[in-house]
Amino acid sequence: MERVKAMPRNATASADSDTYRPELVEDEPRYLRRQKPVEIRRKKFGAKNWSFYRRVAFWVLIATASIVVCVFAGRFAFFSPQMLLLKTDQIELTGNHIVGRESVVNVFYPDRGRSVLRVPLDDRRSKIEEIGWVESASVHRILPNRLRVEVTERTPVAFARNGNEIALIDAHGVLLDRPADIDMRFPILSGVSDSLARDERERRMQIYEDLVRSLNIVNADSSNRLSEVDLSNPKNVRIVMAGIPGVNATQAVTIKFGSGDFTSKYRMLVENFAQWQANAGCVHSVDLQFTRQIVLNPDNSGCGERVEAKKSK
Repeated sequence: MERVKAMPRNATASADSDTYRPELVEDEPRYLRRQKPVEIRRKKFGAKNWSFYRRVAFWVLIATASIVVCVFAGRFAFFSPQMLLLKTDQIELTGNHIVGRESVVNVFYPDRGRSVLRVPLDDRRSKIEEIGWVESASVHRILPNRLRVEVTERTPVAFARNGNEIALIDAHGVLLDRPADIDMRFPILSGVSDSLARDERERRMQIYEDLVRSLNIVNADSSNRLSEVDLSNPKNVRIVMAGIPGVNATQAVTIKFGSGDFTSKYRMLVENFAQWQANAGCVHSVDLQFTRQIVLNPDNSGCGERVEAKKSK
């Protein structure tokens, strides 16, 4: 049996190194895989392309036509003679009874020769509402070349002492000029002149409105007998009435109401005034401002004579 002699590891490595021949590797040709050529397709100008360009051309044409129409429409609307405000009779005015037409038309003087589309409606409405008797207004365009103005005038509810003059006043405390050709009958108010701030005048006029409603609740004819109302002290309202309902005597009676609760106080006065006058004589003044206390100011000199004299006429 033959014995195989083991070779050392270094010997094996040297044998392998003897078989490796790098010069042969370097001399071998290198082969590269040929890449597949990319196929370039050129699309033809087909039916789909024609459809796309037709749509683009159509919308471009529509946009151009719209611009042209807008330009011509704008020139017509703002510069055409058919749209211009040239005469005052092109302004229609409704709702006015005391406010003069001329005062309203003059507000539109800066707009003469302009297109009605260029008239600033809100600004003109504000100018009209600055006119004393105008409470509110609205302005509308009526194409092609007209304007319509609707005004709501203020409603006076009383006369007011304003310094040395007597003016009209509405429920909001706005003082109004008295028209010369209109006859009006109202009580005369004191303590609501233009020396007071507008909001204070309005607050005092609310007291006056509450007073009138209270008097009419007790007797519907009471407001017609109301002659004067003094609102100088809102905590003690004083009125003068030309007679008390249900009482034959027609002398003027001054009544101090204090503040508030006008209905119950006036009802008590109407129900008891005849008895008070029978017991105390001719009553010219009644003070109701104190709770559960009535102060009378009778005058026995001539009350019956004045009543008889008025009846004999």
